[in-house]
Amino acid sequence: MSTQAIERSNLKVGIIGLSIALAMLGLGYAAVPLYRLFCQVTGFAGTTQRADESKAAAAAEAGRKLGGATISVRFDGNVDANLPWTFRAEQTTQTVTLGERKMAFYYAKNNSDQPVTGAATFNVSPDQTGFYFNKIQCFCFTEQTLQPGQEVVMPVLYYIDPSIRDDPDAAPVEQVTLSYTFHRASTGKAAE
Repeated sequence: MSTQAIERSNLKVGIIGLSIALAMLGLGYAAVPLYRLFCQVTGFAGTTQRADESKAAAAAEAGRKLGGATISVRFDGNVDANLPWTFRAEQTTQTVTLGERKMAFYYAKNNSDQPVTGAATFNVSPDQTGFYFNKIQCFCFTEQTLQPGQEVVMPVLYYIDPSIRDDPDAAPVEQVTLSYTFHRASTGKAAE
């Protein structure tokens, strides 16, 4: 084999290797948004769904056809140690008719002497119920800035999709827990 042929072969191997390395780097950067999208679409790991008014209206109609089937929703609120806030659910539980829109409230207070912006992360447990927990409006959709000593009550408007009763893994669940944890925000963008 000639030296020129060996150099061409080495160049091909080098280009292939570089292409693979760049593809892996690109996948590394894409992994988080792709995983987030996967969780939002499937409800994986207790990720809730986001609903609009038309979807909520259809769920309400489907719920009426079930004849008033209910489920209990428990509310939980936590604060990261780096956020000088008090944050808690205003109520411990609600009994919800499947498909019915309900509103729950969370209390937050900035305990510091300066404005602080927080972002809420959330999940639903048991995990298999996340796909059926739909939020129409929520304080968790955007970051929240509280002034020094400011206290606020923040609502979440939600419903449980009646099709939960058609899922053999989720149908036996009697209580769903909606849990939020507030963290200090650093970007000033919408919460993910």
